[in-house]
Amino acid sequence: MMELDELYTNVMKIVEVLGTFTFVVSGIRQASAKHFDWFGGFVCGIAVAIGGGTIRDVMLGLPPFWMTSSMYMSCAVLALVFSIVFSRYLKRLDNAWFVFDTLGLALFTIAGIQKTIGCGYPFWVAIIMGCITGSAGGVMRDVFLNNLPVIFQKEIYATACVAGGFVYWGLALLNLSVTWVALITFIVICLIRFLAVKYHITFPSIKDEI
Repeated sequence: MMELDELYTNVMKIVEVLGTFTFVVSGIRQASAKHFDWFGGFVCGIAVAIGGGTIRDVMLGLPPFWMTSSMYMSCAVLALVFSIVFSRYLKRLDNAWFVFDTLGLALFTIAGIQKTIGCGYPFWVAIIMGCITGSAGGVMRDVFLNNLPVIFQKEIYATACVAGGFVYWGLALLNLSVTWVALITFIVICLIRFLAVKYHITFPSIKDEI
């Protein structure tokens, strides 16, 4: 039991660190399109990286995750340095921000689900918290950038988090190891986002006659 608990904790930390890194990079890349300076870009990156997790932890009655360990801020600074050093290469990739944003979305959705389950809440709550963890930071970023938040557009975004949550639930019922559950859920969320954008899969708009 101790080994399983330790594995669970380690997987969750890895997911949160990777999610922080990828979200900071995505925030900086989007801020660069608005010609923000590096500090402004870093603020946008931090907002998208810690925003959703902070809301989740407050709702769960826990101290925000980034306040419990310096490794998250260290990871954010590392992501800033990475974005500066490789800015020329990232700029050549028109969809670099989208890739990093999708990776962060998937990783933080999983982190939100795992943390909520660890607090003893039922799976339906975990799915909601996973969605908040993955997408709320993006809303903050879009507000800072004066963009329409992506969850209010037709693009598949928060829905991918919800779908991933149900996949995680189903895999957990099969008693797979937490590592495999997290990996498969990550792949599913990323595939949903990538395929939705590639094939322009969207939800229909609400008609103004309603």
